[in-house]
Amino acid sequence: MLFFIILIVLIVAIDVLPQFNTWQRRIKIGQFASQSDWRAKVFETSKKWIFNTPTIKLTDNSRLIIIDIIKRNYKKSAIQHWQEASLVLGLIEEYKSTKSETTKVILANYCDGKIDATGNWNNPPTEIDGVILGYALLSLPWMDTTKNKPAFDQLYQLILSLKGEDGTIAYKKHSKNFRYVDTIGFICPFLVKYGVTYNNEEAIDLAVLQIAEFNKYALLNDTFIPCHTYNLQSKLPVGLFGWGRGLGWYAIGLIDSWNALPEHHSAKKQLQENVIQFAKMAMRFQQKNGGWHWLITNTSSRFDSSTAATLAWFLTNAASLPNLQDEASASVENAFQFLQKVTRRNGAVDFSQGDTKGIGIHSQEFDILPFTQGFVLRTLYFKP
Repeated sequence: MLFFIILIVLIVAIDVLPQFNTWQRRIKIGQFASQSDWRAKVFETSKKWIFNTPTIKLTDNSRLIIIDIIKRNYKKSAIQHWQEASLVLGLIEEYKSTKSETTKVILANYCDGKIDATGNWNNPPTEIDGVILGYALLSLPWMDTTKNKPAFDQLYQLILSLKGEDGTIAYKKHSKNFRYVDTIGFICPFLVKYGVTYNNEEAIDLAVLQIAEFNKYALLNDTFIPCHTYNLQSKLPVGLFGWGRGLGWYAIGLIDSWNALPEHHSAKKQLQENVIQFAKMAMRFQQKNGGWHWLITNTSSRFDSSTAATLAWFLTNAASLPNLQDEASASVENAFQFLQKVTRRNGAVDFSQGDTKGIGIHSQEFDILPFTQGFVLRTLYFKP
């Protein structure tokens, strides 16, 4: 009898404690004396999370969570990879801005835990989700690209292993008939940076092709609103147009690829035109409070912080273009106002949509997300 009582208490605790913690951590949310105070809090939380990254659930289920844990349907390393990658990218921007030796040590220790002394992965990513982590590490200002080339070569080969008959890259081995917007964010910045670093033009061409083919088949007419995915055989879009974090994945892939391309590269002009088109579309759907809905075309849907964080990063960079400078800069400031209001008092940015379950099956959980945290930090410390 005692065993069953303990078991019931344990099960209830696993379900109730996270909800209680969420509730109490939202007390006095968004109350910061200044933007600099907010930025410092965001940084402090990001620094803590890099070695102790909160688990992102695979499921929206909030009852009998222990069953999901037993069935191994609670978390997945691939999801954690893009959480950690974002934090690394955010801390890199903080380091570049402040030259903090503390941040450099944190990033160096993190990198040492991922890549060993021979330049190989300790635990190599096996899915496309992990490629963005490679991009983050390759972006370290002091990265020894010669010694650690084997690790980055392995990611490049992982990408090539998912190449389809059309020359573009699938998201998963079991979904080779679809091309997801997520994949643009996961692989394109890495491919361009890898190609530039190791003088591999084929890698750069692959990134440009991935974006170009998605533009051809998965944008809504001339609106530049992306769909979740498209079918390789029918060339028809599949899923929702205007999914917020889908915009975020596209934004990351496009802007980081554009930034990484040398000025003289033949694809630079076309990507720049895409940047302008996407920026104008994104700003059109920004709401008065500075945020974007998780489904940007539906104003009755909830606001999503991950959309605001990634689009703020995109627009911060797009503001370097003279014909976007004023409008994009104002949009970023509005996004900051929104993001500050949804930041908990400890500096954790709240109300990000949870992990997507499949095409058209989007999470209705809105909570903290390290991915959002990292992009808020990245944008706050960015200096053109």
